This record gives sequence, structure tokens and C-alpha cells, in this order.
Amino acid sequence: MRALKFFLLCLASATFAGCASYHLGATNHAVQGDQSVEVFPFNNETLQPRLGDALTQSLREQLQVDGTYHLATHGAGDVIVTGVLRFYARESLGASSTDAATPVDYRVGATVHVTVRERISGRLLLDKDVKGHALVNIGSDLASAERQALPLLADDLAKNIAEQLTEGAW
Repeated sequence: MRALKFFLLCLASATFAGCASYHLGATNHAVQGDQSVEVFPFNNETLQPRLGDALTQSLREQLQVDGTYHLATHGAGDVIVTGVLRFYARESLGASSTDAATPVDYRVGATVHVTVRERISGRLLLDKDVKGHALVNIGSDLASAERQALPLLADDLAKNIAEQLTEGAW
């Protein structure tokens, strides 16, 4: 009986100790919705069409869902986000069972250079490369498969950029 009480005491203390470092709200000590963010369209230096537009839209949606920043849609924001898509590549992951030279799955990836500044002071808050990727099953047509993976890649990039903004990595 004494061993059972000791075990339950250890279990309870381990359970509560695991939650000791949890923070409610933003981890960068910002008040939710206190600052507004303006997302400028991303420049696309890659050969993948419409990737910049998809990323801009996905980042705006991701910031609205997160809620740490208020998205400035009519007027100037307190924080300005700009970026340049610099790299896009596909990497073969798996080969066909009948032909080893024919890939069936690809991993598409992109790198975007993100710059975040305060509007009033012009202080640079974030200036770094952010990477994202998506998996593509080719099927019968590579071009259409890549087109269908474009929103997934944009969403992954947007999630990674929003995380850098909201978690205070800068």
C-alpha cells in the first residue's frame, strides 16, 4: 500500500512538472492582436509560376488563424513582411517498380528570404531564409501533380514564416 502511494505521488509530480514550462498565448511576450502586420506580395525569382501569389495568400491566412498579429488589410501595418522566393527544386524519392529510372514520388522544396521591419522605426526584426517542402505523387502527369502540390508547399512555407514571426525567433 505504501509503495502504491509513493508511485501515485511520483506520477502526479511528473505530470505536473511536465506542464511547468507551458506558456499561454504568444511566447514572444506580445499581446495578442496588439500589433498589425502588413504582408506585401512575395517576389518570385523561381521558374515555378504563381508560387509567390500562393505564398502571400497562405501567409495572410496563417496569420489570421494564429491571431498573434492583426492582419492590416486596409491601411498600413505596424510590422511589414516582404520576401523573395529564391529557390525551387524537386527531388526524387521513390522509383517505379518496373523502371528504376522513373520516379513516382517527388519532394518539392522552396526557399524564401523573408524580411520583417517595423514601419515607424525601420528596425529590422527578421532577415533570414525560410524553407518549406511538400510531397508529390506523380501519377500520370508531372506538371499537374506539381500544380496540385503548389498550395501544400505554399502552406508549409507560410506556416514556417508565421512561426518565425509569432514565436519571436527574431
